[in-house]
Amino acid sequence: MADPSTSPPLTRASVFEARELIKGLVHHTPTLTNATLDRLASTPALVTEGDGDAGRKPAKPRMRLYFKCENLQRVGAFKIRGAFHALERLKREPGWEEGGGRERGVVTHSSGNHAQALALAARTHGIPAHIVMPSISAAPKIAATKGYGAKVVFSGSTSVEREAVVEKVIEETGARLVPPYDHPDIVLGQGTLGLELLEDSHDIIAAATGAEPSHAKNHGARPAESSFRAPITTPKFPESKKANAGLDAILAPCGGGGMLSGVALACEGTGVRVFGCEPWFEGADDAKRGYEAGKRVEAVSTLTVADGLRTPLGKVPWGIIYERRLVAGFYSVSEDEIIAALKLIYERFKMVVEPSSAVPLAVALFNEDFRALVEREGGEDGWDIGIVISGGNVNLEALGKLFAPKEA
Repeated sequence: MADPSTSPPLTRASVFEARELIKGLVHHTPTLTNATLDRLASTPALVTEGDGDAGRKPAKPRMRLYFKCENLQRVGAFKIRGAFHALERLKREPGWEEGGGRERGVVTHSSGNHAQALALAARTHGIPAHIVMPSISAAPKIAATKGYGAKVVFSGSTSVEREAVVEKVIEETGARLVPPYDHPDIVLGQGTLGLELLEDSHDIIAAATGAEPSHAKNHGARPAESSFRAPITTPKFPESKKANAGLDAILAPCGGGGMLSGVALACEGTGVRVFGCEPWFEGADDAKRGYEAGKRVEAVSTLTVADGLRTPLGKVPWGIIYERRLVAGFYSVSEDEIIAALKLIYERFKMVVEPSSAVPLAVALFNEDFRALVEREGGEDGWDIGIVISGGNVNLEALGKLFAPKEA
């Protein structure tokens, strides 16, 4: 992909520029609310199974949740934003077209969502795509990637194994690498979902409180029309929301960190705090551990049910998340808590999402450290919290096994 030295600066203004570059190529996905999930998130001690929570007095936070539905995005995940932005930037690289770059194509490694995203983006531009996928990737994601016209090459499941196969493909084809998360152009493209979430949640609150809509307050100067949907049941807002009709925080899943760091850039200077959410099974909470220790964890080997979050945090996202402190912290949850949150989304929200997408909701429902923070700082007014639903690509057979009754 484009030389990182030619990428725009990693700033909020550059996220707005990225949105203009991919306009018409990606969906403006809806931001939705759900009164039942608000009530459950505001109910003490829904589950106290989490790490070290036994016997702890449960928090009593008040939360109003706003779900950014990237499961309704093209290819069923947010990854298409970064893929299209990366290719738009690559097409503008001096000498790329003239030097045969288009014919040699692009290559990446991904367990599924970035694979599909790059395959579709490349097909849209008439560029060959070589996709390295772990052999344990979900069958529907493999089939979809091939269906978008990409050549799929299989590898082992760890990032080291994936990258070794990518290097071999580059040697054989001369294809240009478009990494799944560790590049400024990817980060800026993914950050565009954060702009939409900020604006649409603002408008939902403004519609209920009589505050000015986001375009009137110059929160990005987007057109008045939007694809977001107002809540069916309007929550009761505190009077303070009329003066400050916006989010207090955003919870976003973190694998390689491209989307989390992009959302953090979108929120820079707004006062909205961004938190990363991870599974802790088999060390999948590498970003949390690295953030707390002050040193990035470079390798992860985990088979967490949240398969999209099995990768280590990248260098570029680390610079935004930790070195610039644009992410306020991390919270992690167990496998059972992820599955419980996933089941609630299916049964009470009626939406198809993948396990990785349920991790932020699991944090809001079950992580007592986060819930105590909301109770302490939100008080009686509570917090308005954006929840990023990152994707909806699921293997139905695997999903059935997740929800099957456990044998005694």
